Amino acid sequence: MAQERGERLRLAIVGCGQIGRFHAERIVADRRSRIVALCDPQTANAERLREVFAPEARVVNDLAKLAEAASLDGAVVCTPTNQHFDQVRLLRESGVHVLCEKPLADSRERIVQLIAEAEQGGPLLSVGYQRRYWPTFRTLRREVRSGKHGPVRSLTTHNAERWLQTIGGTWRDDPRLNPGGFIGDAGSHKLDMVFFATGLAPREVFAHSGNRGANVPIVTTISARLEGDVALSMNFIGDAQHFREDFQVHCAEADLLVRDGAVWIARDNRVEKITDLEPESNPNAAFADCLTQGVANVAPASIALPVWDFTQAVLESARSGRVVTV
Repeated sequence: MAQERGERLRLAIVGCGQIGRFHAERIVADRRSRIVALCDPQTANAERLREVFAPEARVVNDLAKLAEAASLDGAVVCTPTNQHFDQVRLLRESGVHVLCEKPLADSRERIVQLIAEAEQGGPLLSVGYQRRYWPTFRTLRREVRSGKHGPVRSLTTHNAERWLQTIGGTWRDDPRLNPGGFIGDAGSHKLDMVFFATGLAPREVFAHSGNRGANVPIVTTISARLEGDVALSMNFIGDAQHFREDFQVHCAEADLLVRDGAVWIARDNRVEKITDLEPESNPNAAFADCLTQGVANVAPASIALPVWDFTQAVLESARSGRVVTV
């Protein structure tokens, strides 16, 4: 392995669209890794990334050929969700460590299988939930889980984005490939943060969704209960005209807020910024940390299941108009 020889990690990017470009930027910025292969069925996509980020990288349009021929330490999977399962398994069976974009797979059964296989050992499998590495949410988790502010009583989130305006003609507007719509795609990051920050499992959910003329849900409102009778309220506005993300955890002794890129604590009607933030990272740097330093995997495959189960309960409740037990 490259990490054993003190060389830079040899990575492939599988899926060379917009998300693949984001990963390429971070890989190039991390001097511990280099892109040696780019895989996309549309070779023009891969060639564009090669021109900008990795002039010496090999371009292929068939993952099986890449896994057979290339000497890789790791791969970043950035393809549509319905391709993740087969691609992750093929790469790991070839001895390649994998960082996979969310959602991990397109069914509960497949997610459970990938979790089971990862827990049996073999190459690393990490999920690309990037907010787990942001200083704001890492600090929020630290404060909530410290217990010094008392138990969590309720949690509220507001999530707005110009998402509908970007999905026309893409797989994200196809209910076969993205049945959850906005909440199943971009919204899954926020669902993961509920479990990451609090460690509380969901118990029941009531939801309403609207498609806003699209083929998938665009606007979703949620009223739910977490364990310990903790109230959870979330709204997802996928046709907004700006990006906005508020995340508030109301504990017995203080409110903890992530807002405008900062973390705040509120007590006795006074709101103050928390300045001793946890360090910043990202999924690609953390992936390299795991492979070069043996650092624990902050985003193992197992984190994908509660997000999947909660999302499916939300969609079922929105379809049926009933409260759904998770």
